[in-house]
Amino acid sequence: MLKRLNTTKFISIAILSAVLFGCGTTTAPVKTEKTQVSLSVVTETSSQYLALAAKEKNKETRDKYVLLAAHAFINEGNASAADKALKSISQDISQKTELLAEHIYLSARVLEMTSTYDHALQVLNYPSNWTLPDWQWVSYYQFKAHLYQLINQPIDQVRQLSLLSQYLPASQAQEVNDTIWRSLQLINEQTLLSFSNDTSNPIFAGWVQLAYIAKHYAVDPNDLVRHLGSWQQLNPHHPAAAKLPTDLEKALNTQPYQPKNIAVLLPLTGSRATVANTVKQGIIANYMATGDDSVTLNFFDTATGAQAAYQQAVAAGAEFIIGPLLQSEVEQLQNMTAVGEAVSTAGETAAVSPVASKTIPQLYLNHIDTFTPDPDKFFFALSPTDEAIDAAQRLYNDGIEQPLLLVSNDAVGHRMAESFNKAWQTLTNNPAEIHYYDGGDKMKVTVQKALGVIDSKERIARIKAILTPKIEADFRSRRDIDAIYMISASQDLALLKPFIDVNFSVFADPVPLYTTSRSRVEGNSRETAEELNNLTISDIPWLITPNTETQMVNELWPNWSNGRKRLFIMGYDALDLVGKLAQMRALPGYQFTGRSGMLSVQPDGTLHRQLSWGRYQRGNLRPL
Repeated sequence: MLKRLNTTKFISIAILSAVLFGCGTTTAPVKTEKTQVSLSVVTETSSQYLALAAKEKNKETRDKYVLLAAHAFINEGNASAADKALKSISQDISQKTELLAEHIYLSARVLEMTSTYDHALQVLNYPSNWTLPDWQWVSYYQFKAHLYQLINQPIDQVRQLSLLSQYLPASQAQEVNDTIWRSLQLINEQTLLSFSNDTSNPIFAGWVQLAYIAKHYAVDPNDLVRHLGSWQQLNPHHPAAAKLPTDLEKALNTQPYQPKNIAVLLPLTGSRATVANTVKQGIIANYMATGDDSVTLNFFDTATGAQAAYQQAVAAGAEFIIGPLLQSEVEQLQNMTAVGEAVSTAGETAAVSPVASKTIPQLYLNHIDTFTPDPDKFFFALSPTDEAIDAAQRLYNDGIEQPLLLVSNDAVGHRMAESFNKAWQTLTNNPAEIHYYDGGDKMKVTVQKALGVIDSKERIARIKAILTPKIEADFRSRRDIDAIYMISASQDLALLKPFIDVNFSVFADPVPLYTTSRSRVEGNSRETAEELNNLTISDIPWLITPNTETQMVNELWPNWSNGRKRLFIMGYDALDLVGKLAQMRALPGYQFTGRSGMLSVQPDGTLHRQLSWGRYQRGNLRPL
């Protein structure tokens, strides 16, 4: 985002030109120059401007000095003094549009510091028929875009940025255009489509249409080129028509993977065969549904070694590899690649099998902490830590400011809590409050401590001990938290939620409760769902919204847990991803709507999953 300093530099050049032109004439009005005051830049302190205002007899100039003082107060971080200065002239301010606009703008700046961003947006509203200098329109649209960004409204942010760019020189406009494009990458296809015909703002509509085309047709470069050509013909004067965004140009030059021989590496025998077979069934289900006889699908058993299975797949002519599944197997293949590269660099190629050294695009079905990124290697995992990161974003989007985390005291719980906390600090600059619980009676104690109930009961006990006659009192729970996020196993949730419910005092309104797919109780009984009323839970879209596919799987494998169903869908999505991965990596904003979530590829090849959310209401889990 541009800083205000940049905009004032631009307008200062225009002011300087006007002054120089005036000096070249024979009628330079000395008195006017002395009283001319510009609102475009703050150069003095608030006290200096107030002193000038106190001595000024011309009302318009005096109002300008007060506005500049208010602006200086804002720069100094003194919102209260700025508000007082603005209110001192609000009733009789000079009715010149430049002054009225600046009063509105500064009032909104104060509200940003002292109130809600929504309130600031309500105030920041110039009439469309106002005639103002460019620098004021720049400040106006830039600040509105900033406020929409703060309340996580990317569409409205982009709309304001598209208006802002019209008032900037080319170099600064390009910076804004880059921001517009990055913001649009966060928006899904359907939302883009719904805003693509905004006739009131053709530049904004053009950006939205371009983002939709990039996402929708990225998987097929020929289609993408054709639709981009049509878009450029319809938008010849659009900022992006002359120069496409860099990552879009890269996607145009990236060839998709179109393998005819796909190998799948899974532990088909041994202790992990049951898990692997679930993934295999998902891959086969997708293969059968697609019905593409030109593609061959072969499975290789990693139970006797991932490297041996990989070499067998390469020898069989594999053009793309899915798997392996286990983290230890992924590490084996990564180590094999590292050794191959080291030997090749040393010139001792004979020490490495030519089969093993052949590079083949690969989608690992797990992730490891340390790896060397490769343009043809991708990592797809049903990661609990990713789910926690996604939850932090969800709570933030819901307006939560002070979440409290109740977390199972185990390795998975700690990893998820740490990931949530890191994401939360990135979003808010504040740490989340985390309480780890152990099983049994200790869980109840942790809940009561976290909610402040134990402290409240201790205070009541002390008061009762010193007062006569005895008094009746009820405990109070904390009021400074506005949500609870539970990271627990499903067997814990049946106890954890009731403990929370009974430990909210009658004096406090219950806060929203969130939890993870890990907590989801097996089965779909109405009685169980009623016990979870008002609980918001994350899960894969396929399990949040029942459909004919979920019904079919329930009939074929009635004993499958939700965990196995997620693995089935992971396999299903893995095969769908093969032809999309190259474009997804080239175009970071390209998201694939999978059954396991909204999927995108990070620069290092890691797939990010955005889950769906549902809420238990009246005995049913309803999608949000």
